[in-house]
Amino acid sequence: MYVVKSPLADADLKTVAEALQGALVDLVDLSLVAKQIHWNVVGPRFRSVHLQLDEVVASARTHSDTVAERASALGVPPDGRAATVSSTSGIKTTPSGWIKDGDAVGAMVDALGSVITRMRERVHTTEAPDPVSQDIFIQITADLEKHHWMFQAENA
Repeated sequence: MYVVKSPLADADLKTVAEALQGALVDLVDLSLVAKQIHWNVVGPRFRSVHLQLDEVVASARTHSDTVAERASALGVPPDGRAATVSSTSGIKTTPSGWIKDGDAVGAMVDALGSVITRMRERVHTTEAPDPVSQDIFIQITADLEKHHWMFQAENA
């Protein structure tokens, strides 16, 4: 049953739907990972890392909403349920307990790097079937790469 019918051909819609769903999962998980680390970071750089993590959370949440709404606009129901995020995210599991500021930064570099790699793949796969979704992925990638750069600079 279609509630919203996409103007894309079925094969193109399938490709774009998979890209959007994957991006949604990665962004939801990125916001959760950053918030988990935010709550547990300790060390001399606590305040700056703590605040920087909230910037990532805000970006990831904004982008996840954009991705979910794009999926809906194409007639694809987005799935951001916890079980879906847990089973399909490309981000490694976050350490539990207190996390030293340097380790927190390293974990964010890894998490962002993973999401960026997958986002760049989505940029490539959506180029022909849907340049509109591709543009969304390009914008998200640019923003995440800025966060990635800043976290890398933290531990340089």
